[in-house]
Amino acid sequence: MRFVVTKVCSGGGKARAGALHIGGGGGGGIGIETPALLLSTRKGLPAFLSCDLLASLPLPDSLLLHVCPTHFIEGPPVKTISAIGGLHGMLGVPDHILVAAASDSIASLPSSDATNKFGASFETPSGRRLVKPSDYMELISCMKPNIWASLADEVPAWVNEKRNKVSVERTLRWLDACIALDVASGTNSFGVIVGGSSLEQRKLCATEVSKRNVSGFWIAGFGLGESIEERCSLLNAVTDCLPPEKPRLVSRLGLPEEVLEGVAAGIDLFDSTYIYQLTMGGFALIFPVDMVEREMQNGILNTSGGDSTKINLRATTYRKDMSRLVDSCNCFTCQNHTRAYLNHLLNVHEMLAQILLEIHNTHHYLRFFRSIREAIKVGEFDLFRQEFVKKRRAHFAALAI
Repeated sequence: MRFVVTKVCSGGGKARAGALHIGGGGGGGIGIETPALLLSTRKGLPAFLSCDLLASLPLPDSLLLHVCPTHFIEGPPVKTISAIGGLHGMLGVPDHILVAAASDSIASLPSSDATNKFGASFETPSGRRLVKPSDYMELISCMKPNIWASLADEVPAWVNEKRNKVSVERTLRWLDACIALDVASGTNSFGVIVGGSSLEQRKLCATEVSKRNVSGFWIAGFGLGESIEERCSLLNAVTDCLPPEKPRLVSRLGLPEEVLEGVAAGIDLFDSTYIYQLTMGGFALIFPVDMVEREMQNGILNTSGGDSTKINLRATTYRKDMSRLVDSCNCFTCQNHTRAYLNHLLNVHEMLAQILLEIHNTHHYLRFFRSIREAIKVGEFDLFRQEFVKKRRAHFAALAI
């Protein structure tokens, strides 16, 4: 794995564009421009997209997949997965970049109360699971992901300082254990940074992880009860402690405003279940991808049953709406179907609704990340972010009147 920073915002800003190069693994050399999004998966693939539908998404932006090893505890034996060729062979995605981390926000939630000195605990569909570093690395070695994050003790924002300190000590100890058990000695590993809402413990963890033989950093523990103000200060404090030549990945920042906040703090990769949650709720993203120009969709920005970012297609206002979701979108859904058809599918509980929505939402959000990269390259990221937030606030202010 190789990472190169290609552009940093001027004027003291931290936002940066880069390129992540992966050699070997599932299929030769692959290059991904950053900031970039990792697509969330269930058992290795996005919830409603099969391999053939993955190919219809924008390339190479859609090649990053976040896989959760704990999803496969109840799956085929790990030796079987290894014999097939790892997850690349089992899932039929030889050209995708698989990034493995122990927790997600759908089916493997960290359970800090049950975590102990032996391993991390997760709430899974098959019950609570305690995963030890040795068990975790056995999964990693058989799954053969391109990049993997070490086991970590994630804690919510409301725990006390003593528990934050314990989480950092455990995470550092487990990182050393994972690297020792890795045949590549951590060459493709991301060290996890925890510490809850404690600024001191976050900085300590970031400093200590930086001393290890890791290829990048996974900033974990966000989206677990911290305030927006806490998150901003914690992110900036952590990135200030990290070497600039290695990639930074953050978990559970999915809203457009949160992504822009992360990019402004110097984050390169984002792991989020935002698209999955939108799709399950029957929502479609409709905001103009280039928020600086702010072009209207279909002549009028119709946000009935939603806000300026998304629309709720279950709403009755779309029963006879013959327009596309977004006129400028060239995804399969927008090119072939109307809002009225999607409204019908949702209301009769056809799974095709989720398939079409996930295609569109994924396509649209990847275009959003591409616009962020372009804004950084031309030195207009700060304007891009300001305009986006300004328009969102103006919309909600108008609704309040």
